[in-house]
Amino acid sequence: MPATETLMSWRRTPTRQAIEDFVAAVTTGPDAVPVEERIAVFDNDGTLWSEKPMLPQLHYVTEQWKAAAAAAPELAERQPYLAATSGDLSWLGTAIDKHYRGDDSDLQVMLAALVGLNDGMSVEEYAAAVDEFYRTARHPVTGRPYAEAVYQPMVELLRYLEEHGFTCFIVSGGERDFMRPMTSANYGIPPERVIGTAFGLTYDADAAQVRYSPALEFFDDGGEKPIRIWSRIGRRPLFAAGNSNGDMPMLEFTLRGPLRGFALLVHHDDATRDDTPYDAGAETALAAAAEKGYTVVSVHHDWNAVFPDAQPSAASA
Repeated sequence: MPATETLMSWRRTPTRQAIEDFVAAVTTGPDAVPVEERIAVFDNDGTLWSEKPMLPQLHYVTEQWKAAAAAAPELAERQPYLAATSGDLSWLGTAIDKHYRGDDSDLQVMLAALVGLNDGMSVEEYAAAVDEFYRTARHPVTGRPYAEAVYQPMVELLRYLEEHGFTCFIVSGGERDFMRPMTSANYGIPPERVIGTAFGLTYDADAAQVRYSPALEFFDDGGEKPIRIWSRIGRRPLFAAGNSNGDMPMLEFTLRGPLRGFALLVHHDDATRDDTPYDAGAETALAAAAEKGYTVVSVHHDWNAVFPDAQPSAASA
């Protein structure tokens, strides 16, 4: 299918042209890459859906931290329970931004409070709880259901790549089982193609259930992303998309393989629509983009619509 029929939310800019030229180069003619080698990997938070002012998963877990603090009031005196109970969530956002600048001190505090929340819960029980969250929760600023907080141009890009023989995977710092229910519904990406941060798992033989343990198996960000890509897929990607410093190893792994690669970096620079503009957590990637060969997507200049069912902006040609 021609790009004009698929990439409807993309303006005709050099960024879109670069994507189309790359796809044509690796899928047609004598230098076409075999279909089995056409692997594309996408970060999720901030790349495929909105992560500001708050990650959807943080929205989910803050409700659990509130409940934990209600049951044990002494918890409310320390982070991250203090942020959850006070409603001042700036500490959480700052912790993520500090992580992308190389300071994980607050992130470790968050992870310590996160890993025990599902202890003993079966994977099916957790999936049902996450499903309920997606049915009822709303984006804290726009009021949209989270199903409508996905970036329509990036969903179109998934379809465009698939139409040209690519197999697309999600590779995110978000927790794997939290993402799986929404990736199928909103991106058309099945659970087996979701790679993310993982809680520990144990097998309950008496109940024939897989259950969560109070541990973190791995945090899928930075250098962990190429490791998990290789362990799950066994191939270097041809195409990678991210939006933060933590995505740089994945982008490098894609660009510096034996086959021609393409690295896309989403830049949130639009203050006129519902997307929140920010550079925090992406400063290193943005500064290095030209030197490293990343193709930068300007939300403001390259997309004529951001979210599903949004009206295209005037400069859509």
